[in-house]
Amino acid sequence: MKVNIEIDCTPEEARRFMGLPDVQPMQVAVMAKMEKQMLEGIEALAPDTVLKTWLGMMPAGAEQMREAFLGLMKVGFPGSTG
Repeated sequence: MKVNIEIDCTPEEARRFMGLPDVQPMQVAVMAKMEKQMLEGIEALAPDTVLKTWLGMMPAGAEQMREAFLGLMKVGFPGSTG
């Protein structure tokens, strides 16, 4: 014996019929929060932000840079024999 049952309904109707909760509002809120966090993270990778971060670690003026190099030359580089 062979029995075929065909049910024609939308996913929303099937969800309600089976008693499953509607998670769409929660999904929309989570996706909005994730999008916001991703966009904030992208701003940190912008070229001007990266350059400001890198240049912020260097001495502010050319004179300080020159003094730093002179100091290294007087002391010597690590591993050098001179």
